[in-house]
Amino acid sequence: MDFIQVDIIGLSTSPSSGGAYALVLGEVDGNRRLPIIIGAFEAQAIALELEKIQPPRPMTHDLLRDLFDAVQGDVIDIVIDELREGTFFAKIRYTVSGEEGQLDCRPSDAVALAVRVDAPIFVAPMVLDEAGIPTDDEDMEGAPAPTSTPQVAEAAEEEKPGAPRSRVDEINAELEKAIADEDYEKAARLRDEINRMSGGSN
Repeated sequence: MDFIQVDIIGLSTSPSSGGAYALVLGEVDGNRRLPIIIGAFEAQAIALELEKIQPPRPMTHDLLRDLFDAVQGDVIDIVIDELREGTFFAKIRYTVSGEEGQLDCRPSDAVALAVRVDAPIFVAPMVLDEAGIPTDDEDMEGAPAPTSTPQVAEAAEEEKPGAPRSRVDEINAELEKAIADEDYEKAARLRDEINRMSGGSN
């Protein structure tokens, strides 16, 4: 399977998030964003390394990096390869003594390690297709414009005043606003709600 490379776009939170953060990954050769809700500890571990802040004692992910160094292992990459019932799954792919292996882990732990060993991050196409959010990014050169956003806008323009809107339409409108406001944590929640509603109607 050909995986899609992504970069870390940022970490975001909101007062209503209950201490959770959204880790936002961006498609390298595309215009989709993948928000993943992670805990505060994992967000701190990623942020410290991105900011090149060295804690006085090694954190868990520093220990994992040092362990790979101690056994002369190399982290090849990390892959977010599955999404089941709103939960993302990832693998750390590595080599030790010429032998390849992989470890199951949470995406937040995998990314925290990846930033420490400068390993590339990949996402399975089916995961990005299901959970990715297209965005209009003026900084992206040559990226195709997302088709879903204009279609939703056009539908809203053609809607007659006072016409009833379904709950899915309302959530889609909220999702478009969240994306425009770059509130990826809220966008992820709305996306999951739409997926649940769509799954229930099949």
